[in-house]
Amino acid sequence: MATRVKICGITRVEDARAAAAAGADAIGLVFYAPSPRAVEPARAAEIVRALPPFVTTVGLFVDAPAEQVRAVLEQVPLDVLQFHGDEPEPYCLQFGRPYLKAIRVRAGDDLNALAGQWPSASGILLDSFKPGVPGGTGLTFDWSMIPSERSWSLVLAGGLDASNVAEAVSRVKPWAVDVSGGVEAAKGIKDANKINAFVHEVKRV
Repeated sequence: MATRVKICGITRVEDARAAAAAGADAIGLVFYAPSPRAVEPARAAEIVRALPPFVTTVGLFVDAPAEQVRAVLEQVPLDVLQFHGDEPEPYCLQFGRPYLKAIRVRAGDDLNALAGQWPSASGILLDSFKPGVPGGTGLTFDWSMIPSERSWSLVLAGGLDASNVAEAVSRVKPWAVDVSGGVEAAKGIKDANKINAFVHEVKRV
């Protein structure tokens, strides 16, 4: 099975094009104002328009009012929504889009039980837990906590870069991997060489 790649935190057209050219399957656009990678809907729409076909666009939200999500969807043709806060399943379902639910992994978590709270999710994204930080921690977590038997599609995030993603794919066998800081020159500014190296490492294994 080929592991898919999502490059998250895209803020510039040229970075979206670099991700697509490298072979990324999806890009992520952050609609969470406190994030250094946040984009306004108008900029996000410009980025989406610049993409070639067959690149999935994902919009990331953190406990956003439903009206905010709908307002973004009116301006940006997102394929998938990604919820990084404490959103329950009924909230996630109301927008009529496939969605990913992020879980910030803590020691002792039963990840199958947690994932079971969102049976309608297209995938469960596992990220590192850091107090007060909903994502983009730049930290890995203990991959041995991830159950090998699971009925949900795993998107692995948290501290991935070209130096460790091959090991992550080999050990965890995720459906997809998600990277943001690990392919950046600065927060919100991607490095095309790092993107290429990351995608190469994923496809190598």
